[in-house]
Amino acid sequence: MGIAVEQVASGAGLRQFIRFPLALYAGDPCYVPHLLSERKRFFSPANPLFEFTEVGYLLARDEAGEVVGRVTAHINRRHNEFWGERTGFFGFFESVQRLEVAQALLTAAEQWLKERGMGLVRGPLNFSTNEECGFLVEGFDKLPVFMMPYTKPYYLDFMGQLGYAKAKDLLAYSYAHTGEIPRRLSEFAERAARRAEATVRTMRMEAFEDEVRTAFSIYNQAWAQNWGFVPMTEAEFAYMARELRPVVDPSIALFAEVAGEPVGFSLGIPDYNPILKRMNGRLFPVGFLLFLLGRRRIRAIRVLTLGVLKEHRKRGLDALLIYWTFANGLAKGYRWGEFSWVLEDNVLLRRALERFGAVPYKTYRIFEKAL
Repeated sequence: MGIAVEQVASGAGLRQFIRFPLALYAGDPCYVPHLLSERKRFFSPANPLFEFTEVGYLLARDEAGEVVGRVTAHINRRHNEFWGERTGFFGFFESVQRLEVAQALLTAAEQWLKERGMGLVRGPLNFSTNEECGFLVEGFDKLPVFMMPYTKPYYLDFMGQLGYAKAKDLLAYSYAHTGEIPRRLSEFAERAARRAEATVRTMRMEAFEDEVRTAFSIYNQAWAQNWGFVPMTEAEFAYMARELRPVVDPSIALFAEVAGEPVGFSLGIPDYNPILKRMNGRLFPVGFLLFLLGRRRIRAIRVLTLGVLKEHRKRGLDALLIYWTFANGLAKGYRWGEFSWVLEDNVLLRRALERFGAVPYKTYRIFEKAL
């Protein structure tokens, strides 16, 4: 019989889709599962991204009927409208170490996309560059940080054997506190603040919805020219903000302002992944207690977004935001951070990070293939 691929058509099938990674990565010291409750919300029709994303959920079963792989085929209409493309995507790819499973899954995904008029497939994107994306290329020996993926090394072999080529690499930068804020960064930030007449402030949680609208405006403008960027809808951005609100530390959620107007935004999040790993996807009965007790001991953060409006770039405001992330983070007890992800050809941000000693230590890769 071989490998059979089926499209999910029921709630039971979607539950199998969501839970498959728990079995695939069981015992892996570097895998961190999503909370099952969060995944159910994410894949729910109530998620605003489904207003413009068409999805096919695919499961692969072996000769005994056991689930051995999963993938989505999806079309993001906003991506294609923004870039003038006919690009389809695959995402949420997971498979046992059997080439025939990966081939069956991706062939089915490619056929699904071709039937809907797509000329190129790109992935993995879950569901866009605004979410988790890429297969891990290096850094398999380290726990991923909050909201970053961890994938099997053999997925890279699958890509080469199935005709996929590199589309873009995404880098994660690491910085460990060495005892003080790098002097070069402090001096550079001071000059930038003076020359641009800029200030940095923290997020006002008491006006959270207003702050989210401000961040949304900056985000869609500041990232518009980045490779693969898809403008978020206000509803989509607000949904993501609501999901993140319980884990936001306002001291490392920052706005840069010039003449009182917000022109830049950066968001750092405490790295909850060591706690989430212990929770193993479940909030109850003890997961919630682990979360409450563990959050006070977090000493690492992930800076997951940092951007400045185009007309205010090359004035050092990115370094200013980085400096205050350092200063406020150190005051809160954080001692290590990851900046991720950064496009391999984002020279300005890479230069700013490397200026104070951050180093690239993980690489994620997005692949593509003509249909």
